Amino acid sequence: MKRIIFCLAVAALGTACVQAPQTTSAPPAPSATVAVKIIAFNDFHGNLRTPSLRVAVPDATQSTGMRFEPAGGIEQFSALVQSLKAMNKNVAVVSAGDMVGATPLLSALFKDEPTIEAMNLVGLDFHAVGNHEFDYGISHLKRLKSGGCKIDEKTSKPDCGGRPPYAGAKFEFLAANVIDNASGQPLFPAYAVKEFEGIKVGFIGLTTRTTPFIVRPGGTVGLTFKEEVETINALVPTLKAQGIESILVVMHEGGEQTGSINQCVDFKGRAREIAESLDPAVQVVITAHTHRYHICELGSRLVTSAGSYGTLVTDIDLEIDRSTRKIIAKKARNLVVDPKGAKDPALTTLVDRYAALSAPLENRVVGKLTREVNAVVGPSGESTLGNLIADAHLFGTTAPDKGGAVIAFNNPGSLRAPIIPDADGGVKYGELFKAQPFQNDLIIMTLTGKQIKNLLEQQFNSSDRIRLLGVSKGFIYTWDNARPRGEKVLPGSMRLNGTPMDAQLQYRVAANSFLAGGSEGMGMFRDGTDRQVGMLDLEALVEMISAGSPVTPPSVGRITRLN
Repeated sequence: MKRIIFCLAVAALGTACVQAPQTTSAPPAPSATVAVKIIAFNDFHGNLRTPSLRVAVPDATQSTGMRFEPAGGIEQFSALVQSLKAMNKNVAVVSAGDMVGATPLLSALFKDEPTIEAMNLVGLDFHAVGNHEFDYGISHLKRLKSGGCKIDEKTSKPDCGGRPPYAGAKFEFLAANVIDNASGQPLFPAYAVKEFEGIKVGFIGLTTRTTPFIVRPGGTVGLTFKEEVETINALVPTLKAQGIESILVVMHEGGEQTGSINQCVDFKGRAREIAESLDPAVQVVITAHTHRYHICELGSRLVTSAGSYGTLVTDIDLEIDRSTRKIIAKKARNLVVDPKGAKDPALTTLVDRYAALSAPLENRVVGKLTREVNAVVGPSGESTLGNLIADAHLFGTTAPDKGGAVIAFNNPGSLRAPIIPDADGGVKYGELFKAQPFQNDLIIMTLTGKQIKNLLEQQFNSSDRIRLLGVSKGFIYTWDNARPRGEKVLPGSMRLNGTPMDAQLQYRVAANSFLAGGSEGMGMFRDGTDRQVGMLDLEALVEMISAGSPVTPPSVGRITRLN
């Protein structure tokens, strides 16, 4: 501000100059609210490149009111996140689980270190662990967080694979309901706090309580997974005692709806059940796990999901009252990650570096397929990809010295992407890996015909949607949706190579180690005797396509549904 000087003529004293008192404008009063932006995503699953997945966006020109378009790619994902960050200095970036596990070769070949490094560059703040973070056990998960090279199984020494030592995650892992039985404490912090202009915001992070039943056996030994609502509500007083009135939940549990990316049509599932039971202090619930997108308002509570594979980013704007420190307004939208959009050069450098290292294996042509195969489920409950993978399991375990299997099963959760041949039918190793990325051992065991019937009945025990096992060629059966649980498989409908199966006769059966351990409610597999460990499931698929090239994928028709 300019100083103003007045000069006055004073008799007998000549001229005197008097400086007027300096005045300044008062600083603007702070606004009554603080604007906070939350950038959220979930179920990334190491998709550093644009996945073979399309998202539904509104389109009035279509009869359905929507169209499906490609999305994703970490370079474009990061560029979008950075542009959103530029809109508000008060920002937090959060992930709702399954960032790793079931990942494409570009990430999996390097134990998912590239995905963690990518998220460091994106600027992730908090990550609530999902069930797939436990795919390879607690030690592996802790190493992903803290850094260090993987331990070589033969030498028991760190092996960096000729690369610089892995530095770990720069962001916090959260796991409120995952309790280490030895210490009685959460495996990772239960919550995190970030302060915006003096206002503290709490983020409670947790995973689905069903994790021990949906990851490979051994991945959760020594851990207890507590109920979600109980865990969240018990933490609310703890946060409030710290003066935190704005509370968000970042949860690896989800729901589903039938609308496009920013809709909430017929929303249902465990995420809804949980959200409706939470303490009123929880105003935002960021969900995951089901790979479904939605923006829902349940009363005063906002419930969101960004689908999967980095195809969408959820942009959440909060308005927090300074005096009460409570969220007084909130809105959200899902934004499509445009694969043709701007790229973050730092992520381009990272992807190019790992692509060069993985290219020789990823681009190796294994053989030929005569058409695409996918996991789209038909009315009977089977898919062409499920049948193909089951055939590969059988191919790799039929020989007497490899187990002598006559039937093979695979779980639909192991099918992660379609297998799309090149124009000339060629199929690369990387494509097969994307379709079946878990690298499970094949386990061959003996089950009686009665046990196999009971095994099939277990497919219908879940209260969620029915997800049937893929079955190998030569094996057929019929199920009736109108019959009660435990009696859905029609007596006498199970046939092997045209012959009715005998309830007392013993059969050699193959399944991946995930199923063989009784996961996904398939406990009957644990009763299998005379177990033998075979080759990796992916290895069997590679060998089958290579040996039989060109392979004509199987059609559906092995399972028949009535009603």
